[in-house]
Amino acid sequence: MRVPSRPLDDHKEAKLDHNLKSFHFDVTNDELSWNDVPLMKLVQQHGTPLKITYLPQISSHVQHAKSLFEKAMRRRGYPGRHNYCYPTKTSHFRYILEEVLKNDTHIEISSTFDVPIIRELYRTRKIDKDTYIICNGHKQPLYTQHITKLVEEGFNVIPVLDSVRELEAYDDVLSQPFSIGIRIATRSSRLGVQTSDICNFYRTRIQNHNKFKLKMLHIHTNITDTPQYWTQLSSFINTYCTLHKINPHLDSINIGGGMPIAHSLDFAFDYEAVIDRIVETITRICADNAVPPPHVFTEFGSYTVAESSATIYQVIAQKQQSEEELWYVINGSFITQIPDTWGKKELFICLPINNWNHSGRDVLLGGLTCDSQDVYGDVKMPEFDEAGEEQYMGFFHTGAYQEELSGYGGVSHCLVPAMKHVVVDRDWEGKWTSRVAADEQGSESMMQLLGYA
Repeated sequence: MRVPSRPLDDHKEAKLDHNLKSFHFDVTNDELSWNDVPLMKLVQQHGTPLKITYLPQISSHVQHAKSLFEKAMRRRGYPGRHNYCYPTKTSHFRYILEEVLKNDTHIEISSTFDVPIIRELYRTRKIDKDTYIICNGHKQPLYTQHITKLVEEGFNVIPVLDSVRELEAYDDVLSQPFSIGIRIATRSSRLGVQTSDICNFYRTRIQNHNKFKLKMLHIHTNITDTPQYWTQLSSFINTYCTLHKINPHLDSINIGGGMPIAHSLDFAFDYEAVIDRIVETITRICADNAVPPPHVFTEFGSYTVAESSATIYQVIAQKQQSEEELWYVINGSFITQIPDTWGKKELFICLPINNWNHSGRDVLLGGLTCDSQDVYGDVKMPEFDEAGEEQYMGFFHTGAYQEELSGYGGVSHCLVPAMKHVVVDRDWEGKWTSRVAADEQGSESMMQLLGYA
């Protein structure tokens, strides 16, 4: 049982109320509000299944992380800068990118098809040629061609080498000097260059080259306050120091993403303490090696957008399949619409939208498709009379990767349509407003994709 529901004893109810408020939830008249937005009003206006994106939460997270790095760096007299990069692969939607870019941020891309997005953002003046474009991922020929064209046009591009052979793609076509990065491989990863190979690779392929300047070392780890993480970070900074001594042009590190987010109401993570220790670790190791501390790039994707979104369903059937198994069937699909629940067995905050005054019971959740794996497991939901009452439920913090993984707008399992998507914002008076970003997918779209129209 992951999510409690009223009525509860006084101690549990007080704890639930505290945890709800910590994640911007409130219950009024038996209905759930989120970020002071009454969710039943959105359900009544737009129906379900429904995806909601609350834009102000994105800027709030960006500013929170930026302020913690600034505070930690100021405390230690850190000479370098923190550059907040948003990885587009987390969510490519225009309104997401435009909200992120309001906050003096930079961009990380990983695909050929990101480049037209970069060009459109530049055309509409959401970015300029001072904006860092960090190019990650394994790069096929069309991707490197797009990268070299951006470099030639004066964009502030840093391709991060995923392998030693990638260098050849730029050497063959670029005539002007430009900065590059190298991704360091972590354990059990197919990505990056082995630490033991980097210094030799630099000396033999880059050091005396008149075109390439190694500016950045990149690593991706999941940030956790564990001995394993601090050991890995320390090793990475020591590698930076070793390489900087033979290459003074190297002045930046990219510690990647992996900032944790809340998947339950019991989530707790001391962001300030961890970021402070990251800055302290970099400062200390660089001082020990008599090396100037580098500029720090981060690529917080899930942390930026995950907690800005919710996915809401209606319970359309109750099925008592055995004495122990009561199923609530939703009018959507976990496999197609929240695929991390299926592929990664990921948990999300799951709460009823209405009927909070009803008695709660343990139920299993099932999706609309005929697939045996279209299930979520057990949660506590209100009892309700299927003949005369409606029950709605929400999955929260679903803003990262779910549309990209599910192939938004394409053909999904059992032809379950892409759901309606509503964007919620605040106007200049602070009042919440909503607009439809995308209607529910129709049969005409599916027929065309399948070759029938």
